[in-house]
Amino acid sequence: MNKFLEEARIPICTLSLKSSQKPEFNYAAQPFLAIQAELTKTFKSMITDKTDVLLKRFISEELFLFHFSSNTEFEIFIFFNSAYIDQSVLEMDIIKSARNEMDVILNSIHDDILITNGEGLITKVYPSFEIMYNVKKENVEGKSIYELEKEGVFNPSITALVLKQKQQITRMQQNNEGRKIIVTAVPIKGQDEKIIKVISFSRDITEFLNLKEQYDLLDEKVKKYSAEIENLRINQIKFPGLVVNSKIMEDVMSTVDKVSGFDANIVLEGESGVGKTMFAKLIHSKSLRSQGPFIEINCGSIPANLMESELFGYEKGAFTGANVNGKIGLIQLADKGTLFFDEIGELPLDLQTKLLKVIQDKKIIRIGGTKVINVDFRLITATNKNLKDLVAEQLFREDLYYRLNVIYIKIPSLRDRKDDIFNLAIYFLNYFNNKYHLEKSFSTEAIDCFMNYKWPGNIRELENLIERMVLTSEDNRIVLTDFPESFRHINYLSNRFTTLDEAIEQFEKHLVTEAYKKHKTTVGVAKELGISQPTAVRKIKKHISN
Repeated sequence: MNKFLEEARIPICTLSLKSSQKPEFNYAAQPFLAIQAELTKTFKSMITDKTDVLLKRFISEELFLFHFSSNTEFEIFIFFNSAYIDQSVLEMDIIKSARNEMDVILNSIHDDILITNGEGLITKVYPSFEIMYNVKKENVEGKSIYELEKEGVFNPSITALVLKQKQQITRMQQNNEGRKIIVTAVPIKGQDEKIIKVISFSRDITEFLNLKEQYDLLDEKVKKYSAEIENLRINQIKFPGLVVNSKIMEDVMSTVDKVSGFDANIVLEGESGVGKTMFAKLIHSKSLRSQGPFIEINCGSIPANLMESELFGYEKGAFTGANVNGKIGLIQLADKGTLFFDEIGELPLDLQTKLLKVIQDKKIIRIGGTKVINVDFRLITATNKNLKDLVAEQLFREDLYYRLNVIYIKIPSLRDRKDDIFNLAIYFLNYFNNKYHLEKSFSTEAIDCFMNYKWPGNIRELENLIERMVLTSEDNRIVLTDFPESFRHINYLSNRFTTLDEAIEQFEKHLVTEAYKKHKTTVGVAKELGISQPTAVRKIKKHISN
C-alpha cells in the first residue's frame, strides 16, 4: 500500500488482483481487525457483482462499503460506520438550518448589510440594501465598492475607508437620492492580520435628522414660550392686579428690576392697599433666593406680648403656656429666602433693638435657649407711615432706619396713577366673572365713576368694590346705581368738565334711573319725582330704554 493510502484518516482496504496476495488494511482500519476476513469476502463479492456501494451489518457494526475504480494491480475499498454518515448529515442539516435562520434574521432587520472581500468586491447584500440605495441586488454583487462609489450609489464608501485604515469606522454617507445614512463598517481579519472581509451596517437617518431639526426648533420655541409664560405667571397670576400702564408705575417696575437681583435691604413705602406685599413677593421671585421661602410678618397684627416668641421662637418649657416641644421662629424659617416685615413702623422699640442685631449678625437665640442659630435671609420691609417722621418722634430707632433703608421704593397711590385705573377695573371684573361664572360688564357711567373717585383704600378698595358689584348687580351690565351712594355723589360733584346743561342732564338721568330701579313702574317714578305719568314715561324712554 502506498504512503498516501496508509496515512489516510478513513479506513481503506486494497485487494490485490493476484489471488495469492492477502488484502491490506491501513492504520485507520485497525478498529475493524475482528471482521477483516468477513470484509475481504464481501469486497470480493462486490467485484464479482460489480457493486460500488453496499450497506451491510457485520456482527455489531453496520458499515457503508464503497468500491472505487480499480487499476491493473489492486482494487480500493473505503468503509466506515453508518452512524458516522448519519452524524455528518445531521451536522450538515444543522449548519444549513442555521444559515437559513441567519439569512431570515438579517433580511428582517432594518439595517442594510453589505459584505465584501478583502479587495472590496461585494460578495453579498441583503434586500434592505436595494431599498436604501435604490439599486438591484444582482447589479451590485460581484462589483467593487470603488466602482459603486464612482457611480454615486453612495458617497463616501465607508468600506473603502476601512480597507485603507484597517480599523472599524462609523461615518455619515449620502446615497444617490441625497438621503443621510449612518454606516458602521467592521473589518474581519485572518490569522496574518490581513483583512479577508468587511461587513458594513447602514441605517437611513434622514427622518431622524429631520425630526431632530424640528425638535430643536420646537425646543427653542418651548424655551421662548416658557420664558413668556413665566413672565406672565409672575406679573399676572402670582401677582394679581399688577397692572403697569402709567409712567409712575413703569418707573417703580424699572427700580424693582434693577434691585431684585441684589441682597440689599429694601423699604417699600405706600398707603394701605397699594400692594406693598405684592411688590415684596415680586422682588423675591426675581431674586437669587426665589427657590427659598418667603416669610411674611405683619407687625401690626401680632400682639406685642407674642411678637418676640413669634420672631425668635422658643425652647420647650421657656414660659408658661409655651408649646411643650418648643417652636421655630419666623426669622429662622426665612433661612435661604426672604424675610418680609409688613408695617415695620408698628414694631415695638425693644424688639427694634433685637432686630437690628439680627440684621447685623444674621444670628438668633430662641427664648429660653443658649444655642446660637445662623440665619441667612434677604430683608424687605414695608410701611404706610413715614419712618423719618417716626424717627423724629423717637418712635423708631434711627440706626435701624438707616440699616433698613438701603433701597427705598415709593409705591404710588391709585389716585396718582389714574392711567392704571381702567385696566385694573377690567382685570378685576374678568377675574370675578371667571371666579363666579358670570358675564358682567361696565357701563360708561361706571367707568367714569371709577376714574373720578379718589380711592383712599387704593387697589384693595377697588378690588373689593368690583367683587361686591359683580355679585349684587341685578343685570349683567353694571351701572351707576349699582355703586354705593357715596360713590355716586362723589362722581357727580367731581365732574368739572361738563356744562351746566350737561350736568343737569346727567343728574336728571341719575334721578330717573334711581327711581325706576326702585319702583319698576312709571306711576312710581312719577310719584317719586313729583312729575306727571306721561312725563315719567318720556323720561324713562329717554334715559333708560335707549
